[in-house]
Amino acid sequence: MDYFALMKPSILFGSSIIIILIFISAAFITKKDEIFGKHVEIVLRDLGHQLLLSANDSSSRVLPVKKLNENIYQISFQNDFGFISDTLINLVHRTFQKNAWATDYIVSLKNCEQHETVFAFEINGQTGDLTPCRGRKLEVGCYLIEIDFLRKPGFNFFWLILLIFPLSVIGFYLKNKFRKKEAKEPIFGNNDYIQLGIFRFYTENNVLKTENNNIELSEKETKALKIFAENINQIIEREKLMKEIWEDKGIVVISRNVDVLVSKLRKKLIDDNSIKFINVPGRGYKFIIEVDAI
Repeated sequence: MDYFALMKPSILFGSSIIIILIFISAAFITKKDEIFGKHVEIVLRDLGHQLLLSANDSSSRVLPVKKLNENIYQISFQNDFGFISDTLINLVHRTFQKNAWATDYIVSLKNCEQHETVFAFEINGQTGDLTPCRGRKLEVGCYLIEIDFLRKPGFNFFWLILLIFPLSVIGFYLKNKFRKKEAKEPIFGNNDYIQLGIFRFYTENNVLKTENNNIELSEKETKALKIFAENINQIIEREKLMKEIWEDKGIVVISRNVDVLVSKLRKKLIDDNSIKFINVPGRGYKFIIEVDAI
């Protein structure tokens, strides 16, 4: 049964609202990340400019800031310059403290040619700060500054919203399944069934019942078994089964579909040796119940 097709308008409306919320959340998070990235670039360019001024260089340019990955940014400069390591530490600390969006980070100073780290320090509230080589004088040269923002893992509400839709669908499916199961139970106290050997066949509920077992049937299995039950000991043409089970619903099938369906019914009726499906070559099947075998 197609449970999605049975969804009530309220379920469909709720699902639509959830989908819209997902798209809005995704757009909001993306926009927020873009704004943050641009803000970081402006702050880091200003940081580079302040470093040049501390080296008495007011004419050189800070080149465009590069984003190497999600957390690492690179500052580069037009001309060579030199400075004292404490100057960089103090400028970074003051700049980030002022903007209040970076408390844990690693700063690496690298030369341009070999791309080797010539000076680095870490500010980390959890593991402790590492600021070696303070007071070191860095000679005039070409330098790159890479800043790795150590972002703390946080709860992403977007993923929670993203999970709501599939969870709501699963919840609807399970609720519908249990409701269907509950709806079947009361029928076993009435006489609205067809007796087939040891089985009670409840056609309206797609169920075969014995004293100790309930066997669920698909809609196609129920329709086929009902046709056989209404025509015991008669040959049922394959064409009749194909037409009434599939073709009346606009589905084109081959005779092999009938064989597969009958095979499934045999397995579900296997507990009663008196019930048989006899294959009639070139025509169809005969459904018989042997009284002496019961």
